Amino acid sequence: MRKSLAKLGADIRDARRRRRLPMAVVADRAFTSRSTLQRIEEGDPSVGMGIYAAVLHALGLLEGLGQLADLSVDEVGRALADDSLPQRVRLKSPKD
Repeated sequence: MRKSLAKLGADIRDARRRRRLPMAVVADRAFTSRSTLQRIEEGDPSVGMGIYAAVLHALGLLEGLGQLADLSVDEVGRALADDSLPQRVRLKSPKD
């Protein structure tokens, strides 16, 4: 988990820098403090997911958050769902 958050934080920092936005501006747009943004960019796991989402929104990257656990990228979930499909499908006969 820490590696993933560290990568996310570094990616957020790089996105902010590519946009040439100072930390104070992004923090203000995300309704958080500069120190919290700094913790996010360091991948701090104690920062709430909502604050991460607010920062992603401030950078115009929030849309990607909704795709993190999407079925199309969840290979394990798809495999489990496929395993539970019935082998045969039969129509129920109408009752007289």
